[in-house]
Amino acid sequence: MAESEVDFMARAPHPALRHLVRRYIGYTQHGVSLPVHRGLPSGTVTLIISLAEPIRMIGGPGGTRHVQAAVGGLHLEPTLIRQDSFQQGIHLELNPVGLRALLGVPATELTSDTIDMADLPVRWAATLPERLAAQPSWATRFALLDAELAGALRPVTLVAEVQWAWRRMVTERGVRPVTDLADEVGWSRRHFTSRFAQEVGLGPKQVSRLIRFEHSASLIRAGRSLAEAAIEAGYYDQAHMTNEWRAFAGCTPATWIREELPFLQDLTDEDTAQSPT
Repeated sequence: MAESEVDFMARAPHPALRHLVRRYIGYTQHGVSLPVHRGLPSGTVTLIISLAEPIRMIGGPGGTRHVQAAVGGLHLEPTLIRQDSFQQGIHLELNPVGLRALLGVPATELTSDTIDMADLPVRWAATLPERLAAQPSWATRFALLDAELAGALRPVTLVAEVQWAWRRMVTERGVRPVTDLADEVGWSRRHFTSRFAQEVGLGPKQVSRLIRFEHSASLIRAGRSLAEAAIEAGYYDQAHMTNEWRAFAGCTPATWIREELPFLQDLTDEDTAQSPT
């Protein structure tokens, strides 16, 4: 059996988009032997555009679906995707706060769901996959994304306290207690939790857990041992981290390392590291 070949190209978006888009990740995979990919939950809204065969999502609220591009909101369980031997596409990590400025819908409408990008109320949604596939390089694909996304931005009014709290969560990797965040914005914990969920789609405690879980995955991908990852991600111990992995990923970290890590270890969060503005 031929060995799998996986190539990634990560890039930060145009400065005008960086308050909404964390990064673009182009990927090409040959000889993929893992039949089903487990898409891990994270603290970002995920947009995946296939430049090859349609994305085949299995399970979830909508059952089995085939789409050329998919948008997934914040969720608390993995998204299962059936994989072809050859895959090529672009993965975008989107900030949930102010998402309606970019996609025309708030993050709350996407919570725990994955939809066809073509259903978004934005002018570029239906034709973008085909236009990206026709581009000759990652550089021109990323430039097209910059132009289309920046050109379609809508003015929105953000809740400053929620935006600030979300930035702190991301910067501090989800370790600050929710009570501290509420105190710093001058709200009661109940009011803070309600307003945060209205904007982001999940409560601040859930989002903090997601961000911490996402950080643990990035540490493992970067080569940390499970014990080291647990400590650096702010868990009580390795058992605590393993319990969170079972809850969010549906498997232990050891299972994920064995099944998924060979396809992901060349990609690091530092490739396009930036502050969440």
